[in-house]
Amino acid sequence: MVRELKLELEEMEAIAKALSNKVRIDIFRALQKQPMNVNEISQRFNMPASSATVNIRKLEEAGLIRTELLPGSRGSQKVCSAIYDRIVIDMEGGQKEEDNSVSISMPIGNFVDCEVSPTCGLLSEDGIIGLLDDPASFYEPERTQAQLLWFRKGYVEYRFPNKTPSDSVVQSLELTMEVCSEAPLHQEQWPSDLSLWVNGVEVGTWLSPGDFGGERGMLTPEWWDTDSTQFGLLKKWRINGKGSYIDGEPLSPITINELNLYEKSYLTVRLGVKDEADNIGGINLFGRRFGNYELDLLLRIHYQRK
Repeated sequence: MVRELKLELEEMEAIAKALSNKVRIDIFRALQKQPMNVNEISQRFNMPASSATVNIRKLEEAGLIRTELLPGSRGSQKVCSAIYDRIVIDMEGGQKEEDNSVSISMPIGNFVDCEVSPTCGLLSEDGIIGLLDDPASFYEPERTQAQLLWFRKGYVEYRFPNKTPSDSVVQSLELTMEVCSEAPLHQEQWPSDLSLWVNGVEVGTWLSPGDFGGERGMLTPEWWDTDSTQFGLLKKWRINGKGSYIDGEPLSPITINELNLYEKSYLTVRLGVKDEADNIGGINLFGRRFGNYELDLLLRIHYQRK
């Protein structure tokens, strides 16, 4: 079955930026044929591993490929694969003025509610906030400066302003984040069931494979020990009229119409690990100054005027 990405013209910007470089086009085409690890990409395209990593990150941020840590002959390896075989742009009638979207970036420390269990903690770009393994630290005023937060089970909840015009209908929501499991120090094979709720509706659960460290994240400050969590995986949750997806893969049958989007002037987004989860392996959530991706929680709302 052909995996097809259908885009309206105004949704093309991120894809166009990712594919504006011939090397990234060639990498994407190669990954459409077969998955490859970072070293294989580096060797095939005759570039340093650091350059390969940067280009892979651009494609991943655009939602074109996914990167997973899988067992290899010498520990684990980062394996990249294409999510789509074909990209289709809807040009019918030209760009429609009534089609639109808004993007909202939310710092990870700006949660409005939480309930967490140790191990837990928060870090700013410069140091530890409060005390490690003390849930009370999640109520410190300095929590808004957090660039990394973690807990074993529980949740953090955010409120995003609903900036869609009153005379519009929401077509889809996209929530992008850098996230992984939470293990003592780090452990690449440490499964955890991470769940997402929007406006109190459980959208679905993604199985995180592990907690990643041992090498410094591209943005992780020098003072944070490399034996501890360093970076996560970039994940994109999407809810539309057909269902819910993560990185383009079906997640649940929950649709955009079930989220009660028009009742309040804000949307609630809750991330966490349920008490009854099969894999209680915790969660690490990264801000724009930690990990491998320079972003906070990013919510994008696609809407169309009535």
